[in-house]
Amino acid sequence: MGLILASKSPRRRELLSLLGIDFKVVSEDIDETIRPDVPVTEEIKRLSYEKALAVVNSIDTDDIIIAADTVVVINNRIFGKPENEADAVSMLKALSGKTHSVITGITVMSNDKSDTRAVVTEVNFRNLSDTEISAYVKTGDPLDKAGAYAIQGISTIFITGISGDHFNVYGLPLCTLADMLRSFGVTILGEYTEGKNA
Repeated sequence: MGLILASKSPRRRELLSLLGIDFKVVSEDIDETIRPDVPVTEEIKRLSYEKALAVVNSIDTDDIIIAADTVVVINNRIFGKPENEADAVSMLKALSGKTHSVITGITVMSNDKSDTRAVVTEVNFRNLSDTEISAYVKTGDPLDKAGAYAIQGISTIFITGISGDHFNVYGLPLCTLADMLRSFGVTILGEYTEGKNA
């Protein structure tokens, strides 16, 4: 039994490596359209499930699949990755001076079992000037990030506070994921069990 990360994201690969477990990367493309008539949390969970299922259906092993999908939500507007620089500018202006939610759907799946959850983190942005938004977008950093920013980059200077799992904003809530993996028999931190270290 091995682990497969169903994601092309280098950030998710880096984060999963922090758990000290071996894994390989296999991802399959799916339709990531979010249906507007369904609660966003349920849609993000669905997308993570479908990403995991697509990989399970493409391999012939008993590996455990990890899949995730992340969006930014503010005032019922859903921000995925910006389509272009103008879209990134629009997103950052909408986030300026406000609190938004980062929602990640995460699925752990094997041939005979699956667990899907959603993790929500609240992020506060200070007021951003048009000049710094433009300068940040010109770096190219926000163009492949949900909500048009990367918490691990220079945009960290925009953030005044975070409530919830910090790593969720990176795109992979490690505390929740570790709990899910343990239920699949994956050992993390030796023989750790809830409430004690053996």
